[in-house]
Amino acid sequence: KDILNLVYLSGYFGLPEVANFWEGVVKLNNWHQHRISQLIVKKLFGTVTAKKICILGFAFKANTNDTRESSTINICKDLLDEGAFLKINDPKVDKYQISKDLNIPAVNKDKNIYDNPHEGEWSFEDDIEKAIEDTDAVVVLTEWEEYGNINWRKVSKTMRKPAWVFDARSIINAEEVHSSNLNIWRIGVGN
Repeated sequence: KDILNLVYLSGYFGLPEVANFWEGVVKLNNWHQHRISQLIVKKLFGTVTAKKICILGFAFKANTNDTRESSTINICKDLLDEGAFLKINDPKVDKYQISKDLNIPAVNKDKNIYDNPHEGEWSFEDDIEKAIEDTDAVVVLTEWEEYGNINWRKVSKTMRKPAWVFDARSIINAEEVHSSNLNIWRIGVGN
């Protein structure tokens, strides 16, 4: 939202080149969001249909419940469009805000999620370990402190193998994830 404000101000003050530059940054950020969701699909054998993915963090940054311009919204929408079942956790963003942002109501936890495997669904999980349980992947999208302190040895035992951890905020201890027999991708690392 700050960058969009720069685009507006640059245009208002007659600086079209500066406005175009910042608009390019916005376009690059949008491309990057779709790149992450495409990468997740690719690493999970080309499909996420009926796969369970834990989303850790919905706010646009830690220590806020603000979801405006959160990259998580587009990443989740992409994964839902691909047929994934998302288990979403955020310490401050509630399920009503997530439902509004995704424009999809949360499913009842007792519902059989495989009723319609061609459309994605999501649920809200208060507990991080419950959110990770029985998932194919964990995607860290907000840099909440508690996400950097996950006991990967413990939670890896509850995940479906081969499981992945996607760290889009570089807050996860990669060595601990590797030693827990999980695959990891993290932003800024070229593999």
